[in-house]
Amino acid sequence: MLTIGLTGSIGMGKSTTAAMFREAGVPVYDADYEMGRLYLKGGAAVAPLEAAFPGVTRDGAVNREELRKRVLGDEAAMGRLNAITHPLLQGHRSGFFAQALAAGADMVVLDIPLIFETGAEKNMDAVIVVSAPPEVQRERVLARDGMTDERLDFILSRQTPDAEKRAKAHFIVDTSRGLEAAREQVVAIIATLRGPDWQAARDAAAG
Repeated sequence: MLTIGLTGSIGMGKSTTAAMFREAGVPVYDADYEMGRLYLKGGAAVAPLEAAFPGVTRDGAVNREELRKRVLGDEAAMGRLNAITHPLLQGHRSGFFAQALAAGADMVVLDIPLIFETGAEKNMDAVIVVSAPPEVQRERVLARDGMTDERLDFILSRQTPDAEKRAKAHFIVDTSRGLEAAREQVVAIIATLRGPDWQAARDAAAG
């Protein structure tokens, strides 16, 4: 079973692209969604995060905005956050792989925003980067409620630049040309990954 990483900077259309892989029958693991579940009331991250960052919970759930404020720009705090959440996510991911294998899937997509930032690409058979021109990206993100130029610039400063991601990618999905064009790219990528040339190249690299 192939493990395919899907990533892209904020506003590039990664979530929409992930949905297209699901529509095509490929199991998709959504790291952001699973993280959100850990923060909900009764979630496994609630108690340890409250212990590490007192006051970040409200009514038994993690207040994500308060947590963001507590770790923003603080590398030590971010390290404590990751030390709590990453092992919990790994447990969920193991269950996802087991379920996909049991269902006979020939590939899975891991939708992970920070693949390159965390070095996770080393564990992938291929990485797909979702991309769009900078002006399209900025227009999309600034249309979101509460987003400012300053906040966007800070987020981008924490992410690997799009050009660098594109250079490291095995495949690129350009979302600036509309949904149907993006869907066609996704279908073509899946066909390539299932084709004999990709399998031969993968076997040669492994050998």
